Amino acid sequence: MDQPSMSYIRVFAPATVANVVCGFDVLGFAVDFPGDEVELFLSSEPGVRIRAIDGDDGRLPLDPQKNTVSASVIRYLEKIGRQDLGIEIVLHKQMPVGSGLGSSAASTVAGLFAIHHLLGQPLGVEDMLQLAMEGERLACGQGHADNVAPALLGGFVLIRSYQPLDIVQLPTPTSLTCALLHPHIEIQTRDARKILKPYIPLSDVTMQMGNLAGFISSLYTNNFELMSRSMQDVIIEPVRAILIPEYDALKRLALSAGAIGFGISGSGPSVFALCKDQLVAKHLLEQLKNHLAHQGITSDIYISSINIHGPKILASQPFTPSSK
Repeated sequence: MDQPSMSYIRVFAPATVANVVCGFDVLGFAVDFPGDEVELFLSSEPGVRIRAIDGDDGRLPLDPQKNTVSASVIRYLEKIGRQDLGIEIVLHKQMPVGSGLGSSAASTVAGLFAIHHLLGQPLGVEDMLQLAMEGERLACGQGHADNVAPALLGGFVLIRSYQPLDIVQLPTPTSLTCALLHPHIEIQTRDARKILKPYIPLSDVTMQMGNLAGFISSLYTNNFELMSRSMQDVIIEPVRAILIPEYDALKRLALSAGAIGFGISGSGPSVFALCKDQLVAKHLLEQLKNHLAHQGITSDIYISSINIHGPKILASQPFTPSSK
């Protein structure tokens, strides 16, 4: 059998914003910050093990079959027929769990990207995406791609179809900046899905389709005015906004401070604003954070460019027979 190309690797994978207001379950983008890091160590003892997890306050499982990172690595090894290998994992959680920022997707993609490069990249992108979606199913019960696809590919991503899987990478306007605010409350993705309406008026569907088409057009034309008009959600936001304290007030503040558009990141509770530059993002985040503080709610804020490259290797060690 072919030998691994590395004996050690450390990978960063980015947080993501899913739905992007008008693109429920089909649109997402990656940010440069925050994100998660994963270290993989080649071991002489066969099997996949989690050596340590930090930054999760003890909330994530250490059982390799139940943790999304290790479970995805196990499935990767099964797919290429290398269950003989020994892999030890250290997961560094650098973003909140249950934040709506694609926390599980970032960890899963970091692990898959790490094992992929550790072993010389034997699989294709579509195989990687399918494995990442399986990791999402383990984490939240739904194998959607709107977090894992942008985390793996970078930039804005459209999931045109799931059967068959058809992923379209979209352009990113150069100056576009994302302002993220994570209130210190938690919303489970499963719970946020339960409150969605099972039936939607045709008029709302028509309006949402127009907004999604307009938003995608704005990415190709760098038209921020069109982007702003298109970042309207008449289906999901009106229902989920009730789960986020002060949501309407935060949206008003963000838009009045110059945001192109504002919405819920994934299923929440994090919210985001797309801005024309970092100065606008910094100014509006200060206002949003102060507003929540006056309501007795603490929060984290992040300002980031759009990540157009996906995961990146932070450190690695080449494989030599003696290093195994």
